[in-house]
Amino acid sequence: MLKKAALAAAALAIFFALGLVLGVAGLRWLPLGRNLSFDSATLLTRVQNLSQLVTVKYVLEKVVVYEDAKWYGDNRVLLVAHGIVKAGIDLRSLKAEDIRITEKKIRVVLPRPRITDVYLDDRHSEVVERSTGLLRVFDKDLEQSARMQAVEDLRRAAAQSGILTDAAAQGRVELTGLLHELGFTEVEFREK
Repeated sequence: MLKKAALAAAALAIFFALGLVLGVAGLRWLPLGRNLSFDSATLLTRVQNLSQLVTVKYVLEKVVVYEDAKWYGDNRVLLVAHGIVKAGIDLRSLKAEDIRITEKKIRVVLPRPRITDVYLDDRHSEVVERSTGLLRVFDKDLEQSARMQAVEDLRRAAAQSGILTDAAAQGRVELTGLLHELGFTEVEFREK
């Protein structure tokens, strides 16, 4: 029994030593800590794989009154809309001529940021009031129309609050960090 334990310990020590030797030898062929070189096309492919770089998320609340007024009565919905608006940079629209590499310096012409997603949070949005005129039939689509109006109002409110400016600034910060990690020492951005 003692002989088997000693044999197992020796085998484990040999495997450990072999793994250590192969690991150190493998570092010689890996590019860790070395200067990597990229051409514009290679870097473009890697950056485009990021697809949409969503950099900013606004959480907004908006009160929407949606009315359908007729001469014989009104239908009305009062909705407190709680929504999320996201914005970022669409990196798929980058082209090879948008990237210029000179040794350790890179210049990138970025597409303009855009609002990528707007939606209502149904858990926090609610219809506060709903009224149907005396001579009117209940309109089942009225709430849906109010929700669609709320989404457009949230999009406008986020744009007026500067979400696109924030998305551009945050996108530059994120991409600068990525490009510094890739070995570039000087990073410059311009907007299309």
